Amino acid sequence: MKRAVMIRYGELFLKSEPVMRHYVGVLTANIKRALDAEEICHEITITRGRIFVYGEDVDAINSVLLRIFGIVGTSIVICTPPDRETIEKTAAIVASRTLKPGMSFAVRARRSNIKGFTSQELAASTGSCIYEAVGDLKVDLDNPEYEIFIEARSNGGFIYETRTPGPGGLPVGTQGKVLCLLSAGIDSPVAAWLAMSRGCIPGFIYFDGGDYFGKDTNRAVLENLQNLSRWYPGSTVEAAFIDITPFFDKLTDKSAKEALKNRCIICKRFMLRLAGKCALDWKYLGLVTGNSIGQVASQTLANIGILGSAVPEGIALIEPLITYDKEDTVKIARNIGTFRENAGDLSCGVVPSHPSIAATLAKVIEDEVILGIPELIEECIPRKTICKVKDGKLLD
Repeated sequence: MKRAVMIRYGELFLKSEPVMRHYVGVLTANIKRALDAEEICHEITITRGRIFVYGEDVDAINSVLLRIFGIVGTSIVICTPPDRETIEKTAAIVASRTLKPGMSFAVRARRSNIKGFTSQELAASTGSCIYEAVGDLKVDLDNPEYEIFIEARSNGGFIYETRTPGPGGLPVGTQGKVLCLLSAGIDSPVAAWLAMSRGCIPGFIYFDGGDYFGKDTNRAVLENLQNLSRWYPGSTVEAAFIDITPFFDKLTDKSAKEALKNRCIICKRFMLRLAGKCALDWKYLGLVTGNSIGQVASQTLANIGILGSAVPEGIALIEPLITYDKEDTVKIARNIGTFRENAGDLSCGVVPSHPSIAATLAKVIEDEVILGIPELIEECIPRKTICKVKDGKLLD
């Protein structure tokens, strides 16, 4: 029996017809690029509400598709001609492999652009064929021991037993480019993943603190970057690694002791300023951070407002985790592969003993003037290296 992978997409239906066609086109291009990168032979067919991918290795195809945003779910389907009788007989053969006498079952049927029968009639007649093939079965539409799904469409009949959820969201590339501030922690990779799930094309920026950071920090950042690249399969993801040790040297200098309580806020504002300048220069539309209200001292509501004012005009500040509970963030991190049980030494040697939880913008700006932030930004910008990753692998 010929098999294929059937793709469902949900939110795209809410768009106008021209926009929906565009989004489906972007999704299809992402699918093709991802499968080509894995050298998987395939053929793609688009119908109303469904995309079908045909190929010899449908399991490998399905594995790739489950990492593509815009896909709500997939099913490996058995394909038949679109006539009702063939669909019913094929469904009975498939069901009889699992169903045993005495079991309960249900048939879930739908049709599209097929005339001559309703979905309910197709479900009933298919159920009768299955009963004849197995015998002594019970129909239970609410809590069956076995379900079989059938779809009758103008391009064929499709029978399947399982539906695997995909990541959903919007296809990457339907929105603009965003620059994601990446760290070694849990939050920033999840924030970047959520921005990608809304169709944003990701770029990444990491601020390297050298000896001010724990010895495992850079390794963990690279692992985060590699894992995130797997969610944009077939595409090259770029990250700028910028050495900001001159800033930390100045921030921890004795002459900067007045800025001690505000260090974390000044540090995050410095990163946002520097990332914002890069975003403007590199034509990104937004910055993505992992801020969450109340999670740490620098993320109290008062301090978050001060942080946001450092973002240059014209650059959107995107904070997907702003209201997330930490446990929810950890759950996503586990699901997407960025969570590590033993992360290693990710410490920061700049954090003061008693950081400010309610800084004032006037005081922070005063401290920044003393530190000479604009000059430090210009000093750090050239200290960058570009890292490229594709499908979890570092490129030369």
